[in-house]
Amino acid sequence: METSRIITQQIDNEGPMCPSFQALDMVMDKWTPKVLFLLQDGPLRYMQLKRQVGGSTQKMVTQTLRKLEKERLVTRTVYPTSPPTVEYTLTPPGEMLQAAFQELLQWARVYTAQFQPMRESDALADEEEDFHKK
Repeated sequence: METSRIITQQIDNEGPMCPSFQALDMVMDKWTPKVLFLLQDGPLRYMQLKRQVGGSTQKMVTQTLRKLEKERLVTRTVYPTSPPTVEYTLTPPGEMLQAAFQELLQWARVYTAQFQPMRESDALADEEEDFHKK
């Protein structure tokens, strides 16, 4: 418990400049995790990424890739073909981030398996309680 208290104090002291918050802010929008996940198996061309992201506009995919490139998590390579071929690849820091995402995904699987039945049960109980109040 002492460790968590120290970490909490550090976060409180650093506020919005906390490196943890900066890192989360960098990668936790709607499309970034999906793009990074898609790039984990190797380079992809822009149109491959756009198709596989699904549900996103071309503008959002482009903005996400530009942000990731600016943060040096992804590199963009343009090949001199006609039309130009553009390929995106994870950088070493982007690859390191994959391990963190995998851990988060594992946690989510365990959490969901353990607590989803309880959450559903609680939701049913809440609905029943609301029904009886009417």
